Amino acid sequence: MVGPLEQAILALMIAVIMLGMGASLTPRDFTSALKRPQGLFIGLMSQYGFMPLIAVTLALTLPVSEPVKIGLLIMGCMPGGTTSNIFTYFSKGNLALSVLMTVNSTLFGVLLIPILLVVYAAGLNVAIPAENIIVTLVLLLVPVAIGMALRRWNANVGALVELGGSALGIIFILFLLVSWVPRNWGFLLGTPASVFVAAIGLGLFGFLFGYGLSRLMRQTPRDARTVAMETGIQNGPLAVALVVLTFAGTEQQEILAIPVLYSLFIVISSSLLTFWFRRIDARSQQALPKSLL
Repeated sequence: MVGPLEQAILALMIAVIMLGMGASLTPRDFTSALKRPQGLFIGLMSQYGFMPLIAVTLALTLPVSEPVKIGLLIMGCMPGGTTSNIFTYFSKGNLALSVLMTVNSTLFGVLLIPILLVVYAAGLNVAIPAENIIVTLVLLLVPVAIGMALRRWNANVGALVELGGSALGIIFILFLLVSWVPRNWGFLLGTPASVFVAAIGLGLFGFLFGYGLSRLMRQTPRDARTVAMETGIQNGPLAVALVVLTFAGTEQQEILAIPVLYSLFIVISSSLLTFWFRRIDARSQQALPKSLL
């Protein structure tokens, strides 16, 4: 399980990550979101339409325990993670759209996440203390507001904080590898294959449905790659923090299995998808001169 020291480190890491997200924002970002309602709609549909439905479908179809269903639902209702911005950049997607989608899903999440958890938890017949999650989400917005204030006060300081927050998204994965995984190796070995399928499948189906929705709405391939990354890559650190701050004991460890496994495997699947997107982009650029002949 996550010990007191790890909980303190995790809380600090989450605060810095959210601080970095806030430092990437300016008031102009919010006006841009309102001027591009289609992008906002696609982002919210992907994050809070597809992902919770995918999570619930996996929970109902796979033979998993009640705590695993809770972890799967929480993971599916999370906003986009800042790591998606990094993978969007390397996959030659639309970085501006990626940041905008991450910001929108985080801000709207304060309202939508508790509602979705209550509605879908009733359908899965599981209990989730929504009031604790609301309090946690509100507290997490405080670092975002501080980050925005730092950006407005000094652009250089804001850029440095933004960079640190993005880097911590990757460091968080390494933290899980060297801390939680070795101490819970026996637990992971005893974890049924269905749990691994659920944790990995959530991200893969997110990529698929995000890309499909954006192409259906006639978005460019570049924007479609961005939506795919934003949909599949959820905020794993936030999910872990919510579980740690809301649950305790053996139940906490079982629920943590999904966010932890998801956070570990999403890096692998995102890297493979990035490589594939880059190959497609390279082929399209090579084919362009021939089409002009």
